Amino acid sequence: MSSAFLGVPTPPPRAPHATGHLRGDQSFPEAAHTALDDTQQRRNLGKATTTIRGKRNQMVDELPDWEELRSAGSALKADVLARLPELLERFEREVTERGGVVHWARDADEANEIVTRLVADKGSDEVLKVKSMATQEIGLNEHLESTGIAPVETDLAELIVQLGADRPSHILVPAIHRNRAEIRDIFLREMPGVDPNLDDDPERLAEEARKYLRSKFMSTRVAISGANFGVADTGTLSVVESEGNGRMCLTMPETLITVMGIEKLVPSFTDLEVFLQLLPRSSTGERMNPYTSMWTGVTEGDGPEEFHLVLLDNGRSATLADGVGREALQCIRCSACLNVCPVYERTGGKAYGSTYPGPIGAVLTPQLAGMHESRDDPNASLPYASSLCGACYDVCPVKIDIPSLLVELRHQHVEQSRYSAEAAMMRASSLAMSSAKRFTKAQRASRLGRVLGGSDGRISALPPPLNAWTSARDLPAPPKRTFREWWNSEDGREAVRAARREAERGES
Repeated sequence: MSSAFLGVPTPPPRAPHATGHLRGDQSFPEAAHTALDDTQQRRNLGKATTTIRGKRNQMVDELPDWEELRSAGSALKADVLARLPELLERFEREVTERGGVVHWARDADEANEIVTRLVADKGSDEVLKVKSMATQEIGLNEHLESTGIAPVETDLAELIVQLGADRPSHILVPAIHRNRAEIRDIFLREMPGVDPNLDDDPERLAEEARKYLRSKFMSTRVAISGANFGVADTGTLSVVESEGNGRMCLTMPETLITVMGIEKLVPSFTDLEVFLQLLPRSSTGERMNPYTSMWTGVTEGDGPEEFHLVLLDNGRSATLADGVGREALQCIRCSACLNVCPVYERTGGKAYGSTYPGPIGAVLTPQLAGMHESRDDPNASLPYASSLCGACYDVCPVKIDIPSLLVELRHQHVEQSRYSAEAAMMRASSLAMSSAKRFTKAQRASRLGRVLGGSDGRISALPPPLNAWTSARDLPAPPKRTFREWWNSEDGREAVRAARREAERGES
């Protein structure tokens, strides 16, 4: 019997390097140093995250079965990932049977081309946008603009970011780094027809945005949304939001295009009960979202005449293939981990260089896009953007063990960077510590480092390649004597005798 060579299995591709927003221009430490210099941003972030944390804690404490809900959400999402191919096929079938059209996009480039073609086929040069992490991830707005199509963000925070030619810095509140005065200045400078006497009262700011968007809702024929959940059994999609702009986009235009990550499924309609309790409490500190919109295909005379669903991979299959890292795909984008993270609170979201900031971004971004595209890939620094305090795991509504995932990604980074300066230093340390004589000589030689210490006995700046350590922390200067030398000295022997006398007095 002859045998056929079937080849070596090819690992799923990561998200493309040059498209979208899954890789910054700087490493996290470099970007964080810049962010830390912005004292106004730090004040804005500190105030906002403290407020959201307080509201979240109050709402969670109302539920005696909160931990059981978390366990149920975690189990449901784990089940989805275990059966994802089967559930996606069922979902496609249900959407199609109800009048929708399903498109599959392997990466950001394909997704952008599909959406742009659909908009162009309608002869529209403007589209409404519902807040969507997936479309930010693939850089859809920039791609549409390059083809002459103007995207209009209708979420208030996204609109602020768009008008200010800015970048989002939070999953839930993209303009969290802006205060009221800054928003007023952006509106006065960029919003057509704004009242020139506008002040920074939140109600006045919201009213000006409402007036600006009203004409867009009434005249634009195509809208683009994301999706918080897709129901495999029924082909239903759901968007939850707080302002009502999403519902306007989902119901008024002639054509609706939804871009959804393939991991956003739940098996059945009844499973939504769990997530519609977990999500609002974890994200906005509310018992329920003010607006929960659901739609299934198209219905004549009710809502859009056409519905297109773009199912986006963009590195998700590669993440799913990682037996440990796939847990990150359980994320429901609530942003609770950002609001408790001491690193995020001080640096803000832009320092992460990705659509997904904070602890979950430090896990998800390197998996979707990789972290070894080049020797100095900025994504390789993201797993280290954490103190590993564990607060993110404590608040995650689906119990993603983010600290453990960060440690695993650090391990992967070290394993794939065997010939780095750090690896060379570790090999040198291993050689020195494997022999008592070599270790003693190394300790004595290290005393030369005392000249680098300041008056406080700490080293704040080392030359390359050792500067990677002091760029993020100070280093204690080497002691004048080793412990062994002190132990064998008269000072050491006297200290031991004094300790013994003190112990004997305590016993008596």
